[in-house]
Amino acid sequence: MDWGNVTAEDLIDALREVDWSSPPRPLSEFFSKFTVPRSSSKWNSRLKCNFYYYRTNYFLLIIFVLGLAFLRRPLAIVAALLTALSIAILNDSFAGTFSEKVLRTVRQFSPHLAAKMRPPLTPVIRGRPSAKRAIFICGRPRWVFVFIFSSVSFFLWFVSCGLLTVLWALAFGLLATLLHASFRTPNLKARLNTFREEFRAVWRNYSEL
Repeated sequence: MDWGNVTAEDLIDALREVDWSSPPRPLSEFFSKFTVPRSSSKWNSRLKCNFYYYRTNYFLLIIFVLGLAFLRRPLAIVAALLTALSIAILNDSFAGTFSEKVLRTVRQFSPHLAAKMRPPLTPVIRGRPSAKRAIFICGRPRWVFVFIFSSVSFFLWFVSCGLLTVLWALAFGLLATLLHASFRTPNLKARLNTFREEFRAVWRNYSEL
């Protein structure tokens, strides 16, 4: 993939659709080799490639920094977790996995309630969905859970007075992520992994026809 031709919108769409359940890259690889990009175009391509390839590492890095900042504020920790959850369920793969785990847990206690929480069926015309597949969580549109988690987290931020703390911690985590993505040299493994995930996406779309 030529990352120089990938727009920010394409990268965001790819991060929304890609599977985030994969384990993070080993620390020996994460801190392997750093070089200064030779041009702005090289820096732009490297930034997008590393954001995509090390996405799980960066997510855990930011969570770790936020956790250190909230050791003395328990409510702020809960607010941070709810905020992270509301952002994570914007990813299609995570939303589907989250919904399946919740339904599996509910089914153990009340199969009748679990049956009511199933997502509605998408009508199919000539072998293809009639519209773009909407994402449901426990039978409800995804935006309902995003709104609930965001509202509760905002209330907890206000009660705990930890908003300034999270802003400083988030700024530090994002700065560390930006510096690593800028100076970490993309290796051959990252490029091969990108091609493999592209093939899986294409094959999945082909199999759905």
